[in-house]
Amino acid sequence: MATPIIMPRLGDFMTEGTITKWRKSSGESVRQGEVIAEIETEKVNYDLEATVSGKLHTLVEDGTIVPVDDVAGYLLEEGEEAPPQVAEVAPKVSQRRESKSRRDEKVVSAGGAPVKSTPGARRLASKLGVDISQVSPTGPGGRVVEDDVRAASESGGSTNDEQLPPVGLPTPTETVPVTGIRKIVAEHMLRSISSTAQLSFFLEVDVTDIQRLRKEKSNEVETTLTIGHVLTKACAEALKRNPLLNTVLSGGNIYHFDSVNIGVAVALEDGLIVPVVRDAGIKSVFDVASDTDALVDRAREGQLSPDEVVGGTFTISVLGSVDGFTPILSSGQSAILGVGRSVEKPVVKKGEIVVREMMQLSLTVDHQVIDGAVAASFFRRLQQLVERPGNLFK
Repeated sequence: MATPIIMPRLGDFMTEGTITKWRKSSGESVRQGEVIAEIETEKVNYDLEATVSGKLHTLVEDGTIVPVDDVAGYLLEEGEEAPPQVAEVAPKVSQRRESKSRRDEKVVSAGGAPVKSTPGARRLASKLGVDISQVSPTGPGGRVVEDDVRAASESGGSTNDEQLPPVGLPTPTETVPVTGIRKIVAEHMLRSISSTAQLSFFLEVDVTDIQRLRKEKSNEVETTLTIGHVLTKACAEALKRNPLLNTVLSGGNIYHFDSVNIGVAVALEDGLIVPVVRDAGIKSVFDVASDTDALVDRAREGQLSPDEVVGGTFTISVLGSVDGFTPILSSGQSAILGVGRSVEKPVVKKGEIVVREMMQLSLTVDHQVIDGAVAASFFRRLQQLVERPGNLFK
């Protein structure tokens, strides 16, 4: 029986992927587990493996963009002929797109040209009184999606003028379209802000002892423990005491987890990516450091696997060049910790003015899930771990 080769979903927000290269030619025999194609998305590159052994029958050429869950080819059993419909699948893929485009182009502009848009976008445009023909699309295939309509409504009804700078500005020296990772990050942040009730809390903690200890331990094990490594471990421990922050809100349900999977924000030249340190709650600080460093290296080399950028239950973002900032929640998660720089300053300790190394932490939560008392409890536990850090290094 012919086994379909399907474009996998390699991320929460992936809608399509590109078959950059077939590793085998159509008609060649392949073994189960053998890499048969290279897939590229806006976030990761991925080697697609054969799910069964058989003869490869491709339906699309190198460089073809294939929607998630669509069929790109088949694996045939020995002596098996391609199903009768296979010869027509490639045209049907195009026909499906054309058919979907026709459904999505029911609205026409004033000039009579069809406007590519989703049904949800058309309904929302009608509700908000937005002329959908004047909305700039950002969806797959150049379609207007609901977020585009909302943006147009908030800006006064049209987003076409985004192609020109506001009146009065000098001529720009360069115009750079928002694409790739930067576009994904922008959409992700806008979606997060619009779908959550974000509330932030701030706390200054004394990191004098934890900085000293991490330096001592780094020398003992001949590796570099950063404050980010240690704070990731501290967060994992604090979440055990305050598990409501280790949750995901989705589809009207709050999902609780025993595992603490901490996303670590990594800045790239063209955007931001958040690989996930899994089971940080049961790992030593040294294992957390090793895992984090490996993920950061692969992120900067563009070598992260799809599994390494999904599944986070909490996120930490270290921005050591500023005193403090308000991080934005990762989609669905209930909390994120922002870490500012540490600076020496005079503080009162046991009735005396002394110089200590202090750091500003910021905690953003989804107020739909987390109340202030719960956030404060997490912060109190985190402060205890940071200011009495001995147990973190065991």
